[in-house]
Amino acid sequence: MNILDKIVIRKKEEVADAKRLISVKDLEQAEHFKRTPYVFKDFLLAPDRTGIIAEFKRRSPSKGLINGVSDVAEVTRAYNAAGASALSVLTDVDFFGGKTDDILAARAANNIPILRKDFMIDEYQILEAKAWGADIILLIAAILTPQQIIDLGQFAHNLGLNVLLEVHNQEELERSICPHLDAIGVNNRNLADFTVDIQTSFDLVNQIPDDFLKISESAISDPKTILELKSAGFNGFLIGENFMKTDNPGLAIQDFVSQL
Repeated sequence: MNILDKIVIRKKEEVADAKRLISVKDLEQAEHFKRTPYVFKDFLLAPDRTGIIAEFKRRSPSKGLINGVSDVAEVTRAYNAAGASALSVLTDVDFFGGKTDDILAARAANNIPILRKDFMIDEYQILEAKAWGADIILLIAAILTPQQIIDLGQFAHNLGLNVLLEVHNQEELERSICPHLDAIGVNNRNLADFTVDIQTSFDLVNQIPDDFLKISESAISDPKTILELKSAGFNGFLIGENFMKTDNPGLAIQDFVSQL
């Protein structure tokens, strides 16, 4: 059993527990549930923004603790000020050290789109994302069937949320494309063994239909890589560890952006 299998097993337990604690009705009455989500495309393609989706991540299964001290509101505000097009906030507890309060704090501090970064397997999690003030949800092709991607994507769109599909190879891409997506991300990290290879993005970019925003995720640590990915046809670049592993993630993104 690989790490992704373990995460999904735990996620099913988490969702079942959450459903027992907080009803759908409670989620629908949350403060943010009635807000209109930001349109991802408007920010990703805005000329005064960088295309960077800057991530707040405390830990990961492959690296362990990345940053246990940074404040989510402070860091995400700095990401926004540096020109990030969107924020990615981990909400997985056991494997990534995320929590609900992180996304709520990021929402309170920022006026750009927020991606709820988690392993989405159930409509209930999409309702949570809406209730917490997220604008984008992530669907990971490696853990979902094509029908699940259609159903969850449609459910999210009906709530006004943007949908980012994540793929790792051509087979996942071909079986997962459907109309209920806004963006397709190529994860350069293999979630089965956590190795990274930026070439994955270059191999897949032309296979992604131009109807969708194209995002490259993970293994981006050099501003030159963004310029190369942009030339290849990518619109967005999800960067997490590169900023979070420093003592001052806000300063790290400023320095990175100044080199673009």
